[in-house]
Amino acid sequence: MLTSVITLLIYICVIALVIYLVIWVLRDVIGLPLPGKVIQILWVIFALIVLLYLVQFVLGGSFRAPLLR
Repeated sequence: MLTSVITLLIYICVIALVIYLVIWVLRDVIGLPLPGKVIQILWVIFALIVLLYLVQFVLGGSFRAPLLR
């Protein structure tokens, strides 16, 4: 159970880091001006993914990340 919680938290942090890096690369490295609404939509999608993983964890009792199998 504890390993599932730790895996879930690590997976959430990795997804957040990837989204942050994509925004950073597009905005600062490439110089593509991203509207604030696009960044908000990306973070809302992230929040929905996290919500789905949390519901799966609470209802299913364990977490198995699809990419970490």
